[in-house]
Amino acid sequence: MTDSILSKAATMEIPINSNGDSRTAEDDSLEQGAQIGGSLDEIVGTLPVAMDLQQVMVSGPNLNETSIVSGGYGGAAEGIIPTSSIKDIRSKSRGITPSQSAASRIANQPGHYPAPSMHHSNSNPSMMSEEATRGVAVEKFDSVKKWSINTYKCTKQMFSERFGRGTKTVDLELEAQIDVLRETKMKYERILRLARELTNHFYNMVQTQQALGDTFADLSQKSPELQDEFGYNAETQRLLCKNGETLLGAINFFVSSINTLVNKTMEDTLMTIKMYENARLEFDAYRTDLEELSVGPRDAAAMMRFEIAQQQYQIQKDKYERLHSDVSIKLKFLEENKVKVMHKQLLLFHNAISAYFAGNQQQLEQTLRQFNVKLKPPGSDKPSWLEEQ
Repeated sequence: MTDSILSKAATMEIPINSNGDSRTAEDDSLEQGAQIGGSLDEIVGTLPVAMDLQQVMVSGPNLNETSIVSGGYGGAAEGIIPTSSIKDIRSKSRGITPSQSAASRIANQPGHYPAPSMHHSNSNPSMMSEEATRGVAVEKFDSVKKWSINTYKCTKQMFSERFGRGTKTVDLELEAQIDVLRETKMKYERILRLARELTNHFYNMVQTQQALGDTFADLSQKSPELQDEFGYNAETQRLLCKNGETLLGAINFFVSSINTLVNKTMEDTLMTIKMYENARLEFDAYRTDLEELSVGPRDAAAMMRFEIAQQQYQIQKDKYERLHSDVSIKLKFLEENKVKVMHKQLLLFHNAISAYFAGNQQQLEQTLRQFNVKLKPPGSDKPSWLEEQ
């Protein structure tokens, strides 16, 4: 019974309008409903087929794979509207493009994970480098700022002390020891300079004696009538030249020891003293700043500045006290070392000079052995043939 009704409905005569087209008013309403993005239920409701909608949905094909026909048999091809175009129309009416709707369907599928952001991965190293550069710049700015503030405070304190308006922390005993050290260093530098001049002059005299002895020896062989006289003088000059080289070894050892004492030991102590004086100046500068803030207003900002100044004052005070102790210890050890070194070197210098001018060769050599002075062998100052290449 149902099949006969469906066959009659399918073979029902379709009227033709005045233009000869088989399109009906229902078909026109169907196209308009599809263009304005109407719902699928409204479009199906306009179909002229007299059947139950539930039966069509159950027995008919899948709605996603079907096309809606606006006319009967023999209709034009324009009357076929795919259901995908209806979905695209709906998407356009909602402001969504087909590509976006497809992407949203893929993203909503189970087991789908969104792709990582390439922009984030590419910009991450650049952001890290920018942050590192910014951090270095901030550190440099802070160091320059601290240096500028410290320099300003120390310069202000120095001018205040020069013009008698500022107070200065002074340790009278330590200052006296420092003045003695500087005066001693100047005198020892004079001794060192004179000893070097003596070494140069005596070296030239020894070279002259050696040349004179060689000349006497040559004339002794070429002058038979004066052979003995030239021979005696040649032997004397050679002996004096040998003793002079021994004395030069002692004087060079004396010069080397004085040079070490003046330009290394004393200079190291003076460098520590210079650091101590700079620390003293910084300490007085921050002490003056703290005293000025202590008599100022007592609001919140002033109290914060006072606390910061107190912290800086404590840091400078610790530094000043540490260097004060270092200077005291170094001055004490320097004095002990100076006495020990100079006692040995002055005794060596006296014994060597006395033995040389007394003509006592054995005593001169014994003096060098007593003070462990090793003489360079003759010709050791001359570079070897490998060094000359």
